Amino acid sequence: MAATPDCGRVVKANDRSFNSQFKYANNYIKTSKYNIFTFIPINLFEQFMRIANFYFLILLILQFIDVVSSLNPVTTALPLVFVLTVSAVKDGIDDYKRHKSDGTVNNRTAEILVCQDTKRDLVATKWHHVQVGDIIKLYNNDFVTADILVLSSSEPHSVVYVETAELDGETNLKVKQALPETSPLGQDLEKLGNFNGEVQCEAPNNRLDRYEGTLNWGEEKFSLNNDQLLLRGCRIRNTQWCYGIVIFAGKDTKLMQNSGKSKLKRTSLDKLMNKLVISIFILMLVICLICSICCSVWEYTYGEEFQVYLPWDQKNGAIIATLNFFSYIIVLNTLVPISLYVTVELIRLFQSFWINWDVKMYYETKDCTAKARTTTLNEELGQIQYVFSDKTGTLTQNMMTFNKCSISGRKFGEFKNKAGDIVPIDEDTPKVDFSSNKYYEESFEFYDNSLKAGVDRGDRQTWLFFRLLALCHTVMAEHGDDGSLTYQAQSPDEAALVGAARNFGFTYKSRTPTTITIEVQGREDTYELLQILDFNNVRKRMSVIVRQNNRIKLFCKGADNVVFERLGEASTFLKDVTQEHLNDFANEGLRTLVLAMKDIGEQEYKDWNKKYHEASTSLENREEKIDAVQEEIEKDMMLLGATAIEDKLQDGVPETIENLIKGNIKVWVLTGDKQETAINIGYSCRLLTDEFNEVFVINQTEEEAIKEVVNNTLDKICDTMGIKNKMRCDEDDIVDEDDDEEDEKKNMEQLASIYSFAIVITGASLVHALQADIEQIFLEAACFCKTIICCRVTPLQKAQVVNLVKKYKKAVTLAIGDGANDVSMIKAAHIGVGISGQEGMQAVLASDFSFGQFRFLERLLLVHGRWSYVRMSKFLSYFFYKNFAFTLSHFWFAFYCGFSAMAVYDQWFITLYNIVFTSLPVIALGIFDQDVNEDMCVRFPALYKPGQKNEYFNYWVFTKSIVSGTITSLTLFFISYGTFLDVANPDGFPAGSQTTFGCILASMLVLVVNFKMAMDTAYWTVFNHICIWLSIISYWIIIFTMYSDIMYEFFFAIFTFIGSARIMSTMPTFWFSMPLVCVILLMPVAGKRAISMDVAPTLAEKVRMLQQREAQQAKEDKDNVVELKSLKRIDGDMNGKVIKNDRPKSRKDSVREEGISRKRPQSAGSGYAFSHQEGFGRMITSGTIRDSQRRKKGREKNGTASTDRRKSSAHSRDTDSGRGSALKDEELIV
Repeated sequence: MAATPDCGRVVKANDRSFNSQFKYANNYIKTSKYNIFTFIPINLFEQFMRIANFYFLILLILQFIDVVSSLNPVTTALPLVFVLTVSAVKDGIDDYKRHKSDGTVNNRTAEILVCQDTKRDLVATKWHHVQVGDIIKLYNNDFVTADILVLSSSEPHSVVYVETAELDGETNLKVKQALPETSPLGQDLEKLGNFNGEVQCEAPNNRLDRYEGTLNWGEEKFSLNNDQLLLRGCRIRNTQWCYGIVIFAGKDTKLMQNSGKSKLKRTSLDKLMNKLVISIFILMLVICLICSICCSVWEYTYGEEFQVYLPWDQKNGAIIATLNFFSYIIVLNTLVPISLYVTVELIRLFQSFWINWDVKMYYETKDCTAKARTTTLNEELGQIQYVFSDKTGTLTQNMMTFNKCSISGRKFGEFKNKAGDIVPIDEDTPKVDFSSNKYYEESFEFYDNSLKAGVDRGDRQTWLFFRLLALCHTVMAEHGDDGSLTYQAQSPDEAALVGAARNFGFTYKSRTPTTITIEVQGREDTYELLQILDFNNVRKRMSVIVRQNNRIKLFCKGADNVVFERLGEASTFLKDVTQEHLNDFANEGLRTLVLAMKDIGEQEYKDWNKKYHEASTSLENREEKIDAVQEEIEKDMMLLGATAIEDKLQDGVPETIENLIKGNIKVWVLTGDKQETAINIGYSCRLLTDEFNEVFVINQTEEEAIKEVVNNTLDKICDTMGIKNKMRCDEDDIVDEDDDEEDEKKNMEQLASIYSFAIVITGASLVHALQADIEQIFLEAACFCKTIICCRVTPLQKAQVVNLVKKYKKAVTLAIGDGANDVSMIKAAHIGVGISGQEGMQAVLASDFSFGQFRFLERLLLVHGRWSYVRMSKFLSYFFYKNFAFTLSHFWFAFYCGFSAMAVYDQWFITLYNIVFTSLPVIALGIFDQDVNEDMCVRFPALYKPGQKNEYFNYWVFTKSIVSGTITSLTLFFISYGTFLDVANPDGFPAGSQTTFGCILASMLVLVVNFKMAMDTAYWTVFNHICIWLSIISYWIIIFTMYSDIMYEFFFAIFTFIGSARIMSTMPTFWFSMPLVCVILLMPVAGKRAISMDVAPTLAEKVRMLQQREAQQAKEDKDNVVELKSLKRIDGDMNGKVIKNDRPKSRKDSVREEGISRKRPQSAGSGYAFSHQEGFGRMITSGTIRDSQRRKKGREKNGTASTDRRKSSAHSRDTDSGRGSALKDEELIV
């Protein structure tokens, strides 16, 4: 076994012999699966691992056994080979592309430092020859060869700019930087060659955002983190050159560690289909067993009399019956056709194309189209019951504007008239004039002049407030050639706050690893930057420690509850006043932060900094130790005030959520915002309304208190609805309740339409609510509610909530988000949806579907999801029907052929039935069918409910399909048999030969199943017509060709039904019986549907009739307009008259007149949100992030963001969409 260091990994620079003892991976990568010799055996092995392919392989082997098979092996071999070939070609093409990609990457060249005696040279080396410990040189626009620890670069402070698009999809530049101690190495090959530092770090892992290590060089020890590591897959930008030491190579790099296989998601229909296929297989075995037993009885009773026709190869009846059992497995194998799985995948592929090609889901602002990132989950979109949504950037725009603030107990941001009364802000409200500030932004809007007046008169608290905003951040400043100043912010929150300070005269201008410069009212101030205590999801705050004029200050901003806990006693009164202001801000749905500061003594800082250095260089529990040290300094702070920024809703969010709720989809919001902010956003989104019976707020922090509140909540809900609380019933009650379970289930939907509840729970409470002894009670209460809002939750808690529903509820879940903190939730749900937002592409890359705005979720589910589910359900029902109608004829024929396993059809018809004669119509149905159009799907969201209950395809629907197929086969067989029993051909010979009978039966079967397909088609396109008529016509062409004399002469041993088609076509009885059979089989179905639509129509049928009436009305209106114009030309007196249209108002008109109004309740509290990412603080203090004096256009070329904020406003969806009416769908239809 290779030696491995105890600490994880030890790497010594410029020492291959030392590093080779650990046998680290080289830099060669391989993503391909096959080579030219292993492709066929490995690919076939993989394909036969699928149970369906293996099943048909066994059938093929059985067909080669003459004593068992009555069919030519070609009947099974052709479709099996076709499926295997298609899959193999696809796999081969994919692997060939991987081979080409691997070859391209492995043969790239890089320059490594080679030391020979006293000579130091840079040698061009192919990537796959690079090894751990090599010192490598990279140039601008180079891809990073491996995971490399930066030693030096061409930029000041050894900064390296990288683009990480291949890692996280983001095109904006990230900044890495070497340690200040290694920066002097520069590009001096002598110094680099003599560098003998030893790196001790963690073992290879897939954490892209984390790296912990220590550099031992000389007598000193230096802390290493992710800021110094260049990851493979990144690209060097705006940096002439850089040197680094290879830490991880090849398969050990973080990029390759993240390239593992994704978890395969399977739809509910997939799981059901697999169970049904197993059921069909068991049914087939039962039928085979029946035929085998009957064969044994028949052979014992009559077998000796039929030796001429059925000679005995075996004289033992049991052996004959056993062989016959396997023979019937071959004959009846089409009950489970191999084409089923291929056709399902083809239909899903086209359904994905409909999503990708939908122009109504195109977001023009970002040039972002909807994308189905998987092709296996389309019909699952039509069965969603729970939607878990992030708030910031998902429901809101994530484009922040500084709106209000509180400073030293005084609230700013409201516009007051001369009398001192607060006046609502509108377009005519005068704005504060910032034109005297040369750095002001024209897009910045503020309406309270008193705040600017406080700045102008030099109010100390106001100045400290804005100094904090200008200093406490991780923003980078960029200066253009024209003197312009733009900011590159890591989060929209920071951009808004730093921009506000800039407009009020506190302009952040530049920074280095050790300084930060601001301009205050025209005078530059430079602060020594001592430390940045970075933000993370646990701390929920960030701080900076700066020194100026020998005075050290700590500035902190963060969540109110976090900062309030760390204030000194002197801020007690101010805290109460500020809390009231925070409550007001939260009631308006604003995002808030609290600001505080602290003076630190010189010796206090030195003692603390020593502890901080020890914690940051520790290799064990580094993060926990750093957090503990940070806690020591962030206490006894003085409160300065609070900020309130506005994050407006995206267009159409309230209407979308309202329509989803009407479709019986429960929407849960999982956000990191403060409780009251989340509640108010809930009202804005129409997740909460004044009509709710009660909104339960759970914000306790003690475990016992949470248990009591959750139990009381469930009790109150059950008492209000007048139902039993299952969680509190004893065993006898539970038994009694089970008897009425179905009745209660039917009543629950009615109760849900009468009563409305919501639960708002905090992250601290959720910790206890998700414990094993209470989670089911909490879920039971939550499932009675229409809305759940979880606030102040961590990314892990988001995933836990999703998993809770998946664990205990047989419901399909969907999670939607836009940021990296939503990835765990997206991966946990049955379906993950990513929004391409302001927080990068991590959510999109982890998702199954993606688009640009939350409002497109409505169309994804109610239109594409529903259509996909209905189409797939129809396809499966028809597929099983046609195969039972086809295959069971062999069973009926068994009673007339001595159970000899003789096939009633020609073997070529058996081969082509599912490939040619009936495949195209069902594929067209699965791709194009629409029971109602897209507008109706949105207007009547209740149409979505059947999918949630699996009403269109379930065990009962499946049973009806196979019963219908059985009846069809029975009818076809015995009507044909009875009709042609005593019929003679025109030449006088009996017409009832086996070949002619089989041809007649096949002809009727093809006609009936295709006409049945036509009856099931609700939306006709030219493709449906072509597929149905082409299938029927192709059948006649093929049988007249295959059964012709010419084909028999050349292939006499293959095409054995010679003359059958010609004889059949000359028989008048056939042409009479064929329409008769169609009427007998199809008229009852048509009659039943007609009666059902008249007596008890489904909602979909009602909507379809309404759709037809509206289309007819629109046509009549158009004709009336044409007629009216003609009359006007004839009669000039009619000119100018108003013609009244007496047609009934549509849903759109009703909505337009009625409208919707919602009131916002007066809730108390405060709101917090801080969108930020850990790690930027360390990068600044180490010099990783600095201001760029490069040309602005150089940054823009690489996707750098600017903080120029655009004015935005939330627009409601046009009410002409027809949503929002208070009328019920059923009332509208009737």
